[in-house]
Amino acid sequence: MLSPVPKELKAHPFTVAEARDSGLSWLSLQTSAWRRMSRGQYSWTGLHHDVELTLRAVGKRLPERAAFSGNTAAWLLGLDFSPCEPIEVTIPRDLPARARAGVRLRRASLPDADFMIRRGFRCTTPLRTACDLGSRADLVESTVALDMALHAGIVDLRALTSYVEASAGTKGIKRLRRAVGFAEPRSESPMETRLRLQLIKARLPRPEVQVDLYDDYGRFLARADLYYPDVRLVIEFDGQNHRDRLVPDLRRQNALVNAGYHILRFTAPDVLTHSAVASQVRRARLALIRESR
Repeated sequence: MLSPVPKELKAHPFTVAEARDSGLSWLSLQTSAWRRMSRGQYSWTGLHHDVELTLRAVGKRLPERAAFSGNTAAWLLGLDFSPCEPIEVTIPRDLPARARAGVRLRRASLPDADFMIRRGFRCTTPLRTACDLGSRADLVESTVALDMALHAGIVDLRALTSYVEASAGTKGIKRLRRAVGFAEPRSESPMETRLRLQLIKARLPRPEVQVDLYDDYGRFLARADLYYPDVRLVIEFDGQNHRDRLVPDLRRQNALVNAGYHILRFTAPDVLTHSAVASQVRRARLALIRESR
């Protein structure tokens, strides 16, 4: 027979010691009423096993001054990041803490101004989160993170620039400065950012982002993902929903071609496999430049 569930254990994860204080033995926790969250920690199976429950379990075992950071903080702030692969936590350097399975611990300075409470969790602020993500080794993914934060409006380019200028000598600041230099608030998707960075890294001119295009009569035709105005070259990223938008997208493309624009379209496999995207754009630009002479 299952033991009754104490009311105080229904709301959140708990330790074996807390279970004993509520009258439950370790053996009674080895039943279908309880879910093992981590070593020595359980939750009632009546609680929905979602990201927030997982974060509550981790947070319960962290030092008081620790904060969720990196991808986990970005998720808490509303950005489209995976929060638990792994869960990321920043701990002040002077605090002792043990590594835990599924948790990446980072020891760094964490002043009071750099953390906040979001959705009931202690996490790094939008500016600190963006700067942490933007200072990682992979320039492309660092820029993706900054573009997402800027486009969502949780930080602005002026604040990022000010942070870089005030943080000379800080670990990772050179990487952050470079990513901020490439960041674009108008970018609307991670794949669009990755496509843009491929062109820039290939030493092509930096394209304009999310540009409204018009015909000779001033009528709006479309908004280009990326655009080279000197040769009227439109570069589009076709995402997963392109198939659902095929008819309007074709009409839009025809209108652009009839108005004298030129179009190249790329998909996720093109961008992720680096399948000569930059070389195709370079060839198109050279051909259009020759035609214009």
